[in-house]
Amino acid sequence: MEFNTFQKLAQNTAGFQERNDERLVCAVLAMAGEMGELANHIKKGIWHGHGIDPEFVLEELGDILWYVAETSTAMNMHLDNVAEFNIDKLKSRYPEGFSEEASINRKG
Repeated sequence: MEFNTFQKLAQNTAGFQERNDERLVCAVLAMAGEMGELANHIKKGIWHGHGIDPEFVLEELGDILWYVAETSTAMNMHLDNVAEFNIDKLKSRYPEGFSEEASINRKG
């Protein structure tokens, strides 16, 4: 599925529709909550011996992506453009691919 398609489908399941200020606040706060759930699961999986459940990770990543799409919508951005912008930024930082040396000496 393409990002813009996902974003459009996400909009259909959101409750804010035209209230972008509320959509933005809800999306960003909820994304932080979902990240916390995922981080706690990974922490318990590694340090507490619970193991990491791939299905739980898949569900949380989907929730996070949904909130990223909602944040993009609230900011009148297309998710495809957000993804492309990020890759372009990383290409400019690491034109030869990531390395520790390039990370330490990167500009910007």
